[in-house]
Amino acid sequence: EDSDDISAYDLIMKDKARLLDLEEPTRFIFSHSALKEGWDNPNVFQICALKHTEAASKNRRRQEVGRGMRICVNKDGVRQDYDTIGEAVHDINKLTIIASESYEDFAKGLQSEIADTLKDRPQKAEVEFFIGKMITDAMGVEMRIDKDTAKKLNKVLYKHDIIDESDKITEDGKEAIVNNTVTLPENLEPFRESITKLLKSVYTGEVLKPENDRNTITVTLNQNFHKKEFQELWKKINIKTIYEVKFDTETLINDSVIKLNADLYISDRIYEIKTGFLKDSSKEELQQKDGFKQTKRESKKLDSDIYTNTLYDIVGELVNATNLTRKSIVEILKKMSPKKFALLRKNPEEFIAKCGNLINEVKASLIINNIVYHKTEKRYDSKTVFTNEIVVDRSAETVKNHIYDYIKTDSNIEKDFAEALSTSTAVSVFAKLPKDFYITIPTGRYSPDWAIVFEKEKVRQIYFVAETKGSDISMDLRGIEALKIHCAKEHFKEIGNGEVIFDKVSSYDKMLEIITVK
Repeated sequence: EDSDDISAYDLIMKDKARLLDLEEPTRFIFSHSALKEGWDNPNVFQICALKHTEAASKNRRRQEVGRGMRICVNKDGVRQDYDTIGEAVHDINKLTIIASESYEDFAKGLQSEIADTLKDRPQKAEVEFFIGKMITDAMGVEMRIDKDTAKKLNKVLYKHDIIDESDKITEDGKEAIVNNTVTLPENLEPFRESITKLLKSVYTGEVLKPENDRNTITVTLNQNFHKKEFQELWKKINIKTIYEVKFDTETLINDSVIKLNADLYISDRIYEIKTGFLKDSSKEELQQKDGFKQTKRESKKLDSDIYTNTLYDIVGELVNATNLTRKSIVEILKKMSPKKFALLRKNPEEFIAKCGNLINEVKASLIINNIVYHKTEKRYDSKTVFTNEIVVDRSAETVKNHIYDYIKTDSNIEKDFAEALSTSTAVSVFAKLPKDFYITIPTGRYSPDWAIVFEKEKVRQIYFVAETKGSDISMDLRGIEALKIHCAKEHFKEIGNGEVIFDKVSSYDKMLEIITVK
């Protein structure tokens, strides 16, 4: 071992008194993760929590921060906590986290993990508090409160002064709850006892027994799935296809070289240091990801070349990324401008990734003009595509017309689209299509978002498969995204016999323009 290593080890492990002396200039990086349980000796932590984010533990961030965030001691072994040094505790006791995720992702994830462990009581009898709650009548009949019911209940409670304009329980409301005389909507009267318990939990702090520990709901396929209309649609769209594509390899190579020479740029390596603190927060604030406050953000250019000793199979990586032959990739790299190829030294990983993306964009544009789909005898089995039972978060929306009573959406566009489908009198039944239902395309697989059946009397086109995107303009889609949409249109054109339309839409109203209301 190097003599410096030995002296450093002796200082840290054998001469703690000197290490803790304020006159000692040595600072060290200490990875508490190597010890798992943390370090209980009175050392001042400079940097800790060197941890990859791929760890499987559900509460990984909270555990790592908990182990790492030890309160420092001074040279006399006295903890430097709030009672000792007051507000300066936040300046001295700092935890630096080095993780393979952004500050925002780490902060949000940490708040979620903390919120999941809190037994905090709700602060308000607001609409969101009631949504998804299970209530039971005297006969044991259960009902889950949906959004409309929650709104009606909240409105009645406000009208009769049980809650104020901020949805907080009033003094008169507390008395009514204790006396079990809260005025309820007529249809909720049989569930009085359950609702009274919910209201009581808001101001007493009484913890309600959770329905399950995972904060999820298990839902099953409902009668809409078995409707004749949906089964007819399923028969029309469950046909599998194969595709055929022909284009000139030389054209692909030359177009790729032109694209790379024009659009390939490699950024400087930048690292960011972000500083923040977790405020004294309620469970609701943590769930809203509002507990962290970022106080400083600093960007610095990384000048040193950390890739010098790393070997990359550039050709092999690009073959995997593009599905082209090694010969074609070599030709593209040889024909690139020397100036652009020299960017490889700047950041090999980014060079490979961006070259792969740009070549795929060229490939996609050529495929769009040269792809043909052919239907086969094979079909998707509804039993494997649509699981009889699925588990969704309690935040999932309750919907009508859908093949499940709840739906989990991935964006505000999807949420608005699902709500419109649920309330439309023109919609007979619809399904959010699972990933197990897909179309094979040259770059892999593509799963459309929605399958919809409209009422015959209301529209000209009964069957519609939709992809929800933020724009209806085709030019807004580039490369791979444009290829997905084009391939889906060709696929459904081949199997739909003119009865099934596929298109990209940004809203329910835009879809109505396509199917043409009668």
